[in-house]
Amino acid sequence: MSVWNYVVTAHKPTNVTHSCVGNFTSPQELNLITAKCTRIEIHLLTPQGLQPMLDVPIYGRIATLELFRPHGEAQDFLFIATERYKFCVLQWDVEASELITRAMGDVSDRIGRPTDNAQIGIIDPDCRLIGLHLYDGLFKVIPFDNKGQLKEAFNIRLEELQVLDIKFLYGCAKPTIVVLYQDNKDARHVKTYEVALKDKDFVEGPWSQNNLDNGADLLIPVPPPLCGVLIIGEETIVYCSANAFKAIPIRPAITKAYGRVDADGSRYLLGDHAGLLNLLVITHEKEKVTGLKIELLGETSIPSTISYLDNAFVFIGSSFGDSQLIKLNLQPDAKGSYVEVLERYVNLGPIVDFCVVDLERQGQGQVVTCSGAYKDGSLRIVRNGIGINEQASVELQGIKGMWSLRSSTDDPFDTFLVVSFISETRVLAMNLEDELEETEIEGFYSQVQTLFCHYAVHNQLVQVTSSSVRLVSSTTRELRNEWNAPSGYSINVATANASQVLLATGGGNLVYLEIGDGVLTEVKHTQLEYEISCLDINPIGDNLNHSQLAAVGMWTDISVRIFSLPDLNLVTKEHLGGEIIPRSVLLCSFEGISYLLCALGDGHLLNFQLNLMSGELTDRKKVSLGTQPITLRTFSSKNATHVFAASDRPTVIYSSNKKLLYSNVNLKEVSHMCPFNSAAFPDSLAIAKEGELTIGTIDEIQKLHIRSIPLGEHARRICHQEQSRTFAICSLKHQTSAEESETHFVRLLDDQTFEFLSAYQLDPFEYGCSLLSCSFSDDSNVYYCVGTAYVLPEENEPTKGRILVFSIEDGKLQLITEKETKGAVYSLNAFNGKLLAAINQKIQLYKWMLRDDGSRELQSECGHHGHILALYVQTRGDFIVVGDLMKSISLLIYKHEEGAIEERARDYNANWMSAVEILDDDIYIGSENNYNLFTVRKNSEGATDEERSRLEVIGEYHLGEFVNRFRHGSLVMRLPDSDVGQIPTVIFGTINGVIGVIASLPHDQYLFLEKLQTNLRKVIKGVGGLSHEQWRSFNNEKRTADAKNFLDGDLIESFLDLSRVRMDEISKAMSVSVEELCKRVEELTRLH
Repeated sequence: MSVWNYVVTAHKPTNVTHSCVGNFTSPQELNLITAKCTRIEIHLLTPQGLQPMLDVPIYGRIATLELFRPHGEAQDFLFIATERYKFCVLQWDVEASELITRAMGDVSDRIGRPTDNAQIGIIDPDCRLIGLHLYDGLFKVIPFDNKGQLKEAFNIRLEELQVLDIKFLYGCAKPTIVVLYQDNKDARHVKTYEVALKDKDFVEGPWSQNNLDNGADLLIPVPPPLCGVLIIGEETIVYCSANAFKAIPIRPAITKAYGRVDADGSRYLLGDHAGLLNLLVITHEKEKVTGLKIELLGETSIPSTISYLDNAFVFIGSSFGDSQLIKLNLQPDAKGSYVEVLERYVNLGPIVDFCVVDLERQGQGQVVTCSGAYKDGSLRIVRNGIGINEQASVELQGIKGMWSLRSSTDDPFDTFLVVSFISETRVLAMNLEDELEETEIEGFYSQVQTLFCHYAVHNQLVQVTSSSVRLVSSTTRELRNEWNAPSGYSINVATANASQVLLATGGGNLVYLEIGDGVLTEVKHTQLEYEISCLDINPIGDNLNHSQLAAVGMWTDISVRIFSLPDLNLVTKEHLGGEIIPRSVLLCSFEGISYLLCALGDGHLLNFQLNLMSGELTDRKKVSLGTQPITLRTFSSKNATHVFAASDRPTVIYSSNKKLLYSNVNLKEVSHMCPFNSAAFPDSLAIAKEGELTIGTIDEIQKLHIRSIPLGEHARRICHQEQSRTFAICSLKHQTSAEESETHFVRLLDDQTFEFLSAYQLDPFEYGCSLLSCSFSDDSNVYYCVGTAYVLPEENEPTKGRILVFSIEDGKLQLITEKETKGAVYSLNAFNGKLLAAINQKIQLYKWMLRDDGSRELQSECGHHGHILALYVQTRGDFIVVGDLMKSISLLIYKHEEGAIEERARDYNANWMSAVEILDDDIYIGSENNYNLFTVRKNSEGATDEERSRLEVIGEYHLGEFVNRFRHGSLVMRLPDSDVGQIPTVIFGTINGVIGVIASLPHDQYLFLEKLQTNLRKVIKGVGGLSHEQWRSFNNEKRTADAKNFLDGDLIESFLDLSRVRMDEISKAMSVSVEELCKRVEELTRLH
């Protein structure tokens, strides 16, 4: 049953909606704060660029984000207001490095019509009040008292009903707002009002200005000494104040965002709908404005926000493309542009459509999205885990170990790759043609298995075999010294670094040697009570060649112990519990924190924080990475150290925000790995897997890997066809000439290279609305079907469209047949070997007919009226689920005998749908335009016809995201042996670039997690005092109701980030051990 659902984010929102700059984290530090709809990120401006400091969820959709500084404060505060009328004031706590809430409240009114334009929140430059425009005809005031505390809010009536923008003016004795509005004749004007705080009313302001540019929709208040306001229109820019009026014409453009460059407001950056960045200069003499000048600087992503940082660095936040960090140069480049893009920040939003495919045919889904809009449109290929890009490979069976060696101590690159087998050791090296070939290191013993190798100080190499430790010159390759195992003993485990060797012979003997110039000295020998299973002396202190501590894993008592070097005194002993021995231990350091990692023989990994001074182990955590023994190795990539865990599910362990993260590597089983940083293959890894040795580079270390295919046009629909190995997309290209025109295409792309193979141009005014790959009964061919609409400026609803059927011949789109329709073809589905189309308010079924001349055509079979607009359709068997523009979800059935489609049941609530999907035979999920998800159930057991004709709402949840599409599928390898392998999942994509997963859980697991969620709500407090329960409650114009039968996976999975103290608190409340809780929550993280 798909009644109980778990909703989790696989890819966080990336659409930057707001940004501001100020001294937030300290009076000396400059911060960029960005909002991504439901998250805020705080960055620090450093000479190296933007450094992330904090990324937190907000329990609300951010409508306003403003920094301000109350009187007497040394640093800025942050004001946030949400779309559901909550607000908070946040301050940075330097000691704890976290946000604290200074004030919070609710500014909703019982009556009032929410504004059609976005909510406006503004702060008086002298910090006397905060102003909000949330409802038509009302201006809400939250005053400050003289200590900078917020007092009770009140409303002031505002005559202007159609407000386009409101800002506070600078340099006014009393707080003064300037209002840009439209009257009932569609003319636009500006008025000013003083806010009389005592009388709680407006007083006529110092000036007003009538009949502006018809496209005026943005006000920019100018700071002292100039004061006044800039009014940005589509064809003119006006400067206005009590005693001046200046206007200049501009190239027609819709300005989307502005950023102030100078503190005195004499220069502004303006970004428009085509991504062109302009500099607006106010010329002035003796504090009097003499004119305006505008200059084109270059092109950026289409901006939603612009923040000038410092020294010509500018942040461009975008909703339609990637956000950017740019630098403005004094001299133009070869193309005449002053804009240089330094960094791009990936944005998947808006995800208009996507499909789930397994391009590598490895049983792992990848999501291919239609992302971005207009000129910033692109396809994005999103897959879970880290990819290895193979550079070279060689067939080798039975590899038992691998190490890379340098030819001299100060050589930056590795030269040799030592590969060990059960009865021999081979050495590979790069030759002059950059090929791996076999070579000899004469001093190495090659007729036996090597246990360990390392380069050593004084241009030496160390080889450990079962009988001895050999020290070899790396320049002459001759043996310089040898330490032999005592007679009757053989070495069974060993490890080394550049100056130390630690080895174990049978019977629990632990021997410590030090490496000198041509000498191996046995410094210490101790006997332990049990056999030793693994060792590590990886240096993680200040000295890169020497370790103060040794980690030792034991048989019998299943423990890991820390010894001090050189005296081999026992410092710490930690029992691991269970019967599985540690197979690999590793001392490592991430982001300045030292850890001990300990891998067991059953695929579990324990990690501890390690105190380097005391050797003490704390904060024990356990994760399961696979089912086979794991071997651990460090490697570096882009100047950071990471750990590779080789096993049946190879994983990279890395650290972000001081927290260990695990990302699976897109490879099947890996038995051994070592870094191989050679001149020909810099920063590469050597990987031993079933029967072969591969050398490859590793992708960016992150959980999701995203590849970008820029299109330069807006892709709106996508579909994959396995048989022809192609994608088809419906896209539109904007011509930015005098007449804004757009051309629509159906394009065919190769599914490996993503090259355009073929295109079909649609008619003028014809839009591609739906796209499907399908086959028909009695026809073995596979076709692409495209549904279109003719969108004519004079029509409210399209009255005409087409269904086009294409076949792929020699990689080209061939039109086989077309069918005219009496409206827009919003949806197409393959249905029992026929084609089901949703055309305006009607569902129509077509069958595929063979004409006498051998050609094919679509012939109408039957239909069903009774929708307002049937926008989204899904089918299963003979059932048809329809998502309507405003009449929620209805269920139809096709009757074969009568050849008719009838309505079986419907949801009688009014929901404006944005997507639907069938979870199972009886349960359907929908998303609607108030950012909610809900599930309905078909009531086939109902006693009366009336009951059976109702789709019962069984689950409700406020997602806070606008979903454009659901698709069945998974982003992760589904391993049948894991608990989550059996859980069905649906993926969704949203306007903010979120990729989310909805997993249908068994009831007992749901109840357990529901209890965990309730306990987490008590422990994890929302930023700004916002309530998680209220945030997730279903909410539309008519009603608000608690979430039911949906769980917030993001909250549940944040359990893993809690401190041990908090975890214990929850463990007590749940009466379940912390280990068990971690294990169950970690399994859930494997769903995405």
